[in-house]
Amino acid sequence: MTFDIDTWVQLAAFTGGGLAMGLGAIGAALGEGFTAGLANEGLSKRPEKSGEIFKNMLVGQAIAESAAIFALVIAVLLLFVNPGSSYLLKAPALLAAGLSMGIGACGSGLGSGFPAGEACRGIARQPRMGSNLTTNMLIGAAVCQTPAIFAMVVALLLIFSDFSHMPFYPAWAALLGAGLSTGLSAIGSGVGGGLAAGASCEGIARQPESLGNVTTTMLVGQAVSQTPAIFGLLISFILLFRPVAETTALSAAMAALGAGICMGFGGIGPGIGNGFTAREAIRWIARNLENTGGLTRTMLVGQAVSQSTAIYAMVISLVLIFVV
Repeated sequence: MTFDIDTWVQLAAFTGGGLAMGLGAIGAALGEGFTAGLANEGLSKRPEKSGEIFKNMLVGQAIAESAAIFALVIAVLLLFVNPGSSYLLKAPALLAAGLSMGIGACGSGLGSGFPAGEACRGIARQPRMGSNLTTNMLIGAAVCQTPAIFAMVVALLLIFSDFSHMPFYPAWAALLGAGLSTGLSAIGSGVGGGLAAGASCEGIARQPESLGNVTTTMLVGQAVSQTPAIFGLLISFILLFRPVAETTALSAAMAALGAGICMGFGGIGPGIGNGFTAREAIRWIARNLENTGGLTRTMLVGQAVSQSTAIYAMVISLVLIFVV
């Protein structure tokens, strides 16, 4: 059996499409299930608010579903859309597109479920804050989708950009590294942002007077949590657009692939860690409003230290790309 270039490109497109949808379904399903579980808890405590809780559950699940819909779009593009002229480098590009979108949707789908679930439970606890809880949920869940959008942008660039001018060796590794860098780093930021948003809905339901302070702290905490995904996106752009010289040396290819893997995995922990810090700060602001300044300051210092590990990963990635 012989394989021509068109066959390799088609094989990569089909595999990438399967990875995009298969992996992309994981986070959204978990997030939606978490939302529905807490909606049931709220319904059992306050059956007379079943209509509002049910509506809030569906809206929250719809946002969590967005990450899986992004994955579906990329999978359909990979399966049915002709990306243009075929050349061998198109095969790793299409495979990387599937990896970026599939992995990148996991964190955002799960993270969006946290505020949706807590909002359902909060409506049962504080019915008069129903509209505020829904608004807070929508803002927090929307921020959680940012890493999945980064992953979709990289996937679209990989599908539709023309890489025919680049040498197959070592560009194949750079393209795979670009997909892994954004896809993996998006996991931590998506989950971390969701932890902060969930605590915000919980805090408003516990102490309605804390609405302004809690929402502000949520947005600050989520902004810091998104940083590792931004680092991942930056490394992906460098790998995608930096000119590379043709060489069959395995070390050049492994340096490019290693840069993407390093930044991708290196962004997972800081994203979730920053979310833990923001979650606890928001929870205690809701209980102790007069100490908002001290809690916010401690959160920011703690997140900065946690963020340092993502910076270490980015530095090593840059060394692998530009120095080694």
